[in-house]
Amino acid sequence: MKTYLVVVEGKPQGPFSIEELKQLNIRPGTFVKSPDMDDYKEAHELAELRDLLGFKKELVQPQYYATLDVRLLAWVIDYLLVWAIYASLSLVLIYFLIDDRKLRIIIPFASIVLVPVFRSMYVTVMEASAQQASLGKRLLGLKVCAVSGERLSISKSVLRNLCKWLSALTFGIGYLMGFLDRKQQCLHDKLAGTLVVKDRLL
Repeated sequence: MKTYLVVVEGKPQGPFSIEELKQLNIRPGTFVKSPDMDDYKEAHELAELRDLLGFKKELVQPQYYATLDVRLLAWVIDYLLVWAIYASLSLVLIYFLIDDRKLRIIIPFASIVLVPVFRSMYVTVMEASAQQASLGKRLLGLKVCAVSGERLSISKSVLRNLCKWLSALTFGIGYLMGFLDRKQQCLHDKLAGTLVVKDRLL
């Protein structure tokens, strides 16, 4: 039978069986640990205890927010990634698949419009994925979430990335708002109800 250590008044006690845990009046925020766990977790984080003790999984409120300089670096990484992919595909098209001279000239210049669009589509999908981040953000230990801490739905991710264009159209003021905000929220974050946080808290 699986047993758990329980932190009571700051001290580990036990081990206790599931039946004994019920008698201890375990709360969702009580720290527990089974022999196969490396560290203590809150009871609501363990699926088996949620089911047996009738807890709901509580969301973790983000506390450490990504600064704008780190977010800018993530943006640069993502932009360079998409640009490199576009450039590689363009070279293949120009040198191997397309004979029309005018089209060969248009393809490189089209990157001015297409790369930002493709980057926006890529980021939208990745921020709504299980990773909650594009490659640039993942490399820097960042994630995007709703203000309450949960993963973004695809619709909220679409809204957030569409609102980025509004932040840009305000001559960058929408982005600069993040410097004055405690949670580092830019205009598009506020409009979409999102945060960019450090990975270690989620």
